[in-house]
Amino acid sequence: MDNKPKIDYVIYVEGTPERVWQALTDPGLTAAYWGHSNVSDWQEGSAWEHRRTNGSGIADVVGTVVASQPPRRLVTTWADPGERGGTEPSQVSFVIEPYNGIIRLTVTHENLADEAERDEAARGWAAVLSNLKSLIETGHVLSARPWEMP
Repeated sequence: MDNKPKIDYVIYVEGTPERVWQALTDPGLTAAYWGHSNVSDWQEGSAWEHRRTNGSGIADVVGTVVASQPPRRLVTTWADPGERGGTEPSQVSFVIEPYNGIIRLTVTHENLADEAERDEAARGWAAVLSNLKSLIETGHVLSARPWEMP
């Protein structure tokens, strides 16, 4: 994974580690701010899916829980469910660090295929994490889906 593109994204959220963990792992909350439900039992070695919320049950991303240390650290692999063999999945790490009533959430997405995928992931994470921050701090998501902004 060392030579492939990666991104590090950091946000600061007013909240608790438990609330941020819940926002990352609760299917209902992820559906609210991400437009997909993250579904798993969140145990190391378990599968997880990033399912559409339109009732189709289609997973746009699948992976495995690599590390699960609630409420401080979550690591998952990310892959297109249609890809079979030969392609190593990317990996996403969420590190939740409390400090005086705020949280530093660091998201690292590594082992990306190329710079184009890195740029797409960077835009996506900025939008999704802005919506997560809004939900945790205000109780509601942004008034429009930020990832749809041209």
